[in-house]
Amino acid sequence: MEKLKKRWGITSNWQVIAILLVFAINGSFAAWVAGPITNYIGLNEETTKPYFLYIFLRIILIFPVYQITLPLVGWVFGQFTFFWNFEKKMLQRMGLGRFFK
Repeated sequence: MEKLKKRWGITSNWQVIAILLVFAINGSFAAWVAGPITNYIGLNEETTKPYFLYIFLRIILIFPVYQITLPLVGWVFGQFTFFWNFEKKMLQRMGLGRFFK
């Protein structure tokens, strides 16, 4: 636990637990939200063949949903600053950091 606190620059065990909860909840939430979105745009298991194409497109859709909702779910747990900085760092590594300074 101490390694995580040092690596993430946080001070309490509560923050570690809250951050891990946010990652878990947000992953499930993003996957859940992707279902109605794929149905709305006309992608579903029956009409999208082959099946792996449907799975691939759904994963591609989950990624931006996850990125958008991560700071929001973090805010609910009082960790918005941590997750906003986490997002900016991730986007910089992807070459999109110039949009979020």
